[in-house]
Amino acid sequence: MEKQVTIYDLARALNLSTATISRALDNSPLVKPHTREKIRAMAEKMGYRQNLIARNLRKQQSRTIGVLLHEVNSYFATSVLAGIEKITTREKYDILIAHSGEDGGREIANTRNLFNKRVDGLIVSLAMNTSATDHFNPFFEQGIPVVFFDRVVKKMPCSKIVIDNFKAGYQATAHLLDQGYRRIAHITASLQRNVYEERLRGYKKALADRNIRFSPELVESCSLNREDTLEAMNKLLAQKPDAFFVTNDFAAAVCMDALQQSGIRIPGDMGVIGFNNDILGSLISPKLSTIDYPGLLMGETAAQTLIEKIKTKKSGKGTPEGKNVTIPSSLIIRESTGKKDRAGRSLKS
Repeated sequence: MEKQVTIYDLARALNLSTATISRALDNSPLVKPHTREKIRAMAEKMGYRQNLIARNLRKQQSRTIGVLLHEVNSYFATSVLAGIEKITTREKYDILIAHSGEDGGREIANTRNLFNKRVDGLIVSLAMNTSATDHFNPFFEQGIPVVFFDRVVKKMPCSKIVIDNFKAGYQATAHLLDQGYRRIAHITASLQRNVYEERLRGYKKALADRNIRFSPELVESCSLNREDTLEAMNKLLAQKPDAFFVTNDFAAAVCMDALQQSGIRIPGDMGVIGFNNDILGSLISPKLSTIDYPGLLMGETAAQTLIEKIKTKKSGKGTPEGKNVTIPSSLIIRESTGKKDRAGRSLKS
């Protein structure tokens, strides 16, 4: 193997002390600018590579943040990652990304792996079927900051970044009711996750405020993939709904495609509203009404909150307290929720 160039090699080449070389490579003001430039030029010429991992571990930090996602193949997930990366780059942190693929066992393994990689902090969104959360205890016991976003556990002793899912579920349902739809089917996911349970509560409250009885047979939970969504939709069609509130834009688009292929007009015969404001919703026909879920802002907020906690811990001011942050969301009205056609023809909103 080719020998690695060390700071000792640079020191011999420049006739300087290793301490001066090390300070210059760390951009220390204790080394004159002219000397720093000379050392950097020689380091580049000789092919020196600074061992940032060793340097950071000497300082008892890795300058690395772990990010544990429940998925990576959605517009929301990539938006969150973009927000996290924007902040971590500015603050000179690296990120290690892992994802559970909606599997609780894989989440446990990834959590242990990130802990063993000595990350300075962790940002998490829970998998769909996660039940126990003991696998996060080593982080809390070691005082390593943790921030949950989107899918959170309220009792966890750390910060959580969420939207008001109850309000969003209420807004989506109330909008369909305002458009004349009355039998609103709801396709959701695991109700043990806060986001889906709170959206269902919002759905129920909107119905109650209009004196419409909640019908459990109009609610189906599934994984929200294509096959499960179609199965849930077909079950619900037997209940003769006139609208669908689907807690995921991809699943809403799957429903719209199947409904239109069967001759059902959207809107008019059936209203459909989704959730997340994926780019997909603005490209399909008719364009999909939805709830805007600002992933970029959520990622930025999660990363900024975590880094503030890391800095508080490093300053010796004790364990930083957890805080709950609610990111604003909004209803986006498009074509798929035009007014219900009671006279046999489609009407505009």
